[in-house]
Amino acid sequence: MKSLVLAEKPSVARDLARVLGCTNKQKHYIEGPKYIVTWALGHLIELKMPEDYDTKFKNWNMDDLPILPKKMELKIIRQTASQFKGIEHLAKRNDLKELIIATDAGREGELVARWILEKIRWKKPVKRLWISSQTDRAIKDGFTHLKPAKQYDALYESAVCRAEADWLIGLNVTRALTTKYDDPLSAGRVQTPTLSMILEREKEIQAFIPKEYWTIQAKIGLMTASWHQHNEKRLFNEQRANEILQNVMGQQAIITSVDKKEKSEQQPLPYDLTELQRDANRRFGFSAKKTSNVLQALYEQHKIVTYPRTDSRYLTTDMESTMHGRVQALQNSYKEECKPAIQNKGKVLARKVFNNEKVTDHHAIIPTDERPIMANLSSDERKLYDIIVRRFLALFYPLYRYETIHVSFKIGEETFSTTESSINDLGFKAVTGKGDEENHHAQRLTDLRKGQEFTVNNVNKDKKLTEPPLRYTEADLLSKMEKYGLGTPATRADIIEKLLSSETIDRQNNRLHPTPKGKQLIELVNDELKSPELTAKWEADLEAIARGSGKPEAFLQNIRNQTTHLVSEIKKSDKKYKAHNLTGSKCPECGTLMKETKGRDGRILVCSNRECNFRKRKDPKVSNRRCPQCHKKMEIHSGKAGAYFQCRRCNLVEKADQKNKSVSKKEERQLLKKYSGEETFGNSLADALKAAMKDND
Repeated sequence: MKSLVLAEKPSVARDLARVLGCTNKQKHYIEGPKYIVTWALGHLIELKMPEDYDTKFKNWNMDDLPILPKKMELKIIRQTASQFKGIEHLAKRNDLKELIIATDAGREGELVARWILEKIRWKKPVKRLWISSQTDRAIKDGFTHLKPAKQYDALYESAVCRAEADWLIGLNVTRALTTKYDDPLSAGRVQTPTLSMILEREKEIQAFIPKEYWTIQAKIGLMTASWHQHNEKRLFNEQRANEILQNVMGQQAIITSVDKKEKSEQQPLPYDLTELQRDANRRFGFSAKKTSNVLQALYEQHKIVTYPRTDSRYLTTDMESTMHGRVQALQNSYKEECKPAIQNKGKVLARKVFNNEKVTDHHAIIPTDERPIMANLSSDERKLYDIIVRRFLALFYPLYRYETIHVSFKIGEETFSTTESSINDLGFKAVTGKGDEENHHAQRLTDLRKGQEFTVNNVNKDKKLTEPPLRYTEADLLSKMEKYGLGTPATRADIIEKLLSSETIDRQNNRLHPTPKGKQLIELVNDELKSPELTAKWEADLEAIARGSGKPEAFLQNIRNQTTHLVSEIKKSDKKYKAHNLTGSKCPECGTLMKETKGRDGRILVCSNRECNFRKRKDPKVSNRRCPQCHKKMEIHSGKAGAYFQCRRCNLVEKADQKNKSVSKKEERQLLKKYSGEETFGNSLADALKAAMKDND
């Protein structure tokens, strides 16, 4: 008898099959002597849409809302139905004794697998593979310590509650707003309070009135000291600033105190997903979504980091024995940085990192014991991997120790002070690269003592203006979302991308701005839906369900009541809305005014009538052909003589002699079959060609 293993993706299935000794490759599975490995393609099953319950819901009518099916039902996703049927057919084999869920070890992965099991009506025993890295060793170890699937029932219930809540609230409120105001207006349980926070910051900026203030610095010997009173260094009264200037000019400065303090800073904990997204945004300008995608490749493809979608920054105590092996794997690429850890035989100095109580489903993101081949990593992958490695190696370094010297002066009746610091032990900052705080002139304060007098050589008054708060970067917004419990580490990046794609916010110079559409939308939605506190409560309820202490039925009943209330409010509302992007152009098919929207490669005109699907490009399409003079990308046009490229900047035109013929899907399948020599299961044509060329060599 064999075990059926269900992976989430073909690439993961290939790795599992290789480790488990499965070599017989078929279209929908790979078989071996003990295991048959099959795979989903992400989700194969989804919740039914309104029109699946009743065809009348195909048309969006306010009278039909709210749509609250008595029982939420599932359907097979049409685009991936072939793979589902393959799994369904496989599940009927008589030589199968059990099914092993090997999807991603998290809430979403659990949902992917359980919905498939429900649809294929699986009745035999089910076990769970729960691993935090994709290395061969981790897979082998995971299969020797399989867990009963029942252990993760609460996690599955939580995932179902989340999916149904997002369907009920997001779909009903979006339909209600879109129908009432005749414009695509998207709202949801997490995206709306996130948008609300961006709008609140915008209001603060718009309401801000700058104020003038002054600061005063005095040159005392070789030192520069600043005036302050009750820890405030700013003066909002110019007359008072001028008085201080007159009072201290040419006076003697007497030292009233010299305070020396030795301080230390503890090693930072490893990353969880949100902290890594924040750091990558601050350092490299990566969007949260880009960080997630790059990290997934490091985990799944290169197998050099542990499970990415974690909300913990701690490690379990049983991992201490694995630390030395992980450091040894890094030695070739990080020889100098690994020295302290190797000399200490992999002993972690930051003991606080081992805390079982602070690890939920997965521990922090750290390197695996797989040796990295840096040449195989893209530039972005190297950047992200580097900060993960350095944050991990910091655990093996001592504390950062430094000394601060604070000197206070009395000049007449006024108080001035200066502070400098010097580094005693760079500690972990030697590897994290943040040891730039050293003050190279710190020695000039070390010999000072109370009562010493100095001549005040010069006094300056600087005029400045108070500044408004800055718009949020993605790093800032992720911090706010985490603070209020909006979404999970795995979903926050998608929420931000959804706001961008719905054109309610815009990204400019790495900062997030609300659009006119976003400003209007937030005025239309219900106050409860805007509140981060309400969504935070829902997230806490979902977490309680995942831990087995919450009640799914009560949560979903509350969501249904809330949905009815939210839709009712929109129906009664007398608020007005005007599409901000309407143009003067009329649709050639129905005569309705056109709207201008952003496309991937330029602006697009779309008919504002939702029944009409007419759209046309406003901007010419930009090609990959470079102008020979300015090297900018050229536009592509169609003329009487055929296609041609044009650079508007240089007014240069080139005829497109040959257009590359794209390969159709059918041709691609035929080529894949030819070069791979067998049925494929998700590998690309490029991979097959590469393998064929290798065999040729």
